[in-house]
Amino acid sequence: MPVITHNFSVTMQGHSQIENISESVRRLLASTPMQAGIVTIFVKHTTASVLIIEDEPGLRADTKTVWDNLIPADPTWQHNTRNPGENNGHSHLRGQIQGQSLTIPFADNQLLLGTWQEIVILDFDTRARSREIIVQVMGE
Repeated sequence: MPVITHNFSVTMQGHSQIENISESVRRLLASTPMQAGIVTIFVKHTTASVLIIEDEPGLRADTKTVWDNLIPADPTWQHNTRNPGENNGHSHLRGQIQGQSLTIPFADNQLLLGTWQEIVILDFDTRARSREIIVQVMGE
């Protein structure tokens, strides 16, 4: 079974910013000759995550609120106190829980997402940075 790997970058601002990458993933899939299989999306950072959401403003705001409540920014996180100048311990913890990859099936060269499902990157870090996304397509 062939595997095709693509990558692209997204400029993010941190602070639980959400960026929709669905169209980028769809374009990459469409550029392959494969008709059925799976697509894996992976963000190469410990302070960012990839997930599926209904991408609308209310849920974007609610998502930020949930993470701020579950794992608040706190200067006493050990990552911050043991590494001078670091202030993103909470960002790493959030990334550990949410995760850096997901896999989506496709058929007829189309992602098999539900009506409202969108693929997004969620950036938990405390500063702006470029995020590298790997998209791997496996199929036939």
